[in-house]
Amino acid sequence: MDPTAQNQGETLDTDMPAQDPLSRKFQKELNAGLVALVLLAILDQAEEDLYGYQIAKRLQRQGGSGTLVKQGALYPVLRTLSAAGLLASRVVPSYSGPPRRYYRITAMGRETLQNWRAIWHDTRDFVNDFTDPMGDRP
Repeated sequence: MDPTAQNQGETLDTDMPAQDPLSRKFQKELNAGLVALVLLAILDQAEEDLYGYQIAKRLQRQGGSGTLVKQGALYPVLRTLSAAGLLASRVVPSYSGPPRRYYRITAMGRETLQNWRAIWHDTRDFVNDFTDPMGDRP
């Protein structure tokens, strides 16, 4: 199992519509494998280092009301990515609260992101071949 999937089971946003237990389980498992990919992509696109709250706001802004990731679920994934050498971080004191940990993607993180994007596209296309009617593919 991918080490970045650790502690990602609590990614469902409580604002999502109620789902049956099997659908919740499916969504939870699907999210667990995608949060790390999305975080790497956000940090790859960032022009500066970002701290957790800024990342959560970008997720919310781009994902709209359908955001599938709780802010608190981001931190374990960020720590795992950092421990794997895919992100670098630094702590900066804050005058308005506790110190903030800022993250940036590393060269190894960019290489991994490129690989994960290819895997994601292949997986998405494979699933679409079976689940989408002809003509509905992106």
